[in-house]
Amino acid sequence: MMTATLRDLRNNFSKLEVLLGEGEAIQIEKRGQPIAVLTGLRTNQKATVPKPDFAARRKAIWGERVFTEEEVAAMRVAELEGEEG
Repeated sequence: MMTATLRDLRNNFSKLEVLLGEGEAIQIEKRGQPIAVLTGLRTNQKATVPKPDFAARRKAIWGERVFTEEEVAAMRVAELEGEEG
């Protein structure tokens, strides 16, 4: 296991990132005392985060509602009222 200081983590993260990508574990030390261990993700694990479905959220909130131009203009005016003061 490789060791690195907090300064290394701040200033040389790109080099440490390469090691993490290769599966290396890195022990982080502060003033000579270990405070954390960083490990890279295993290749058989998925590192993807599911993306939110904004269209489904919009449909759940508003349904098939379509705003008129007057309603949109009124909403914009209401939004700007709070920013002026």
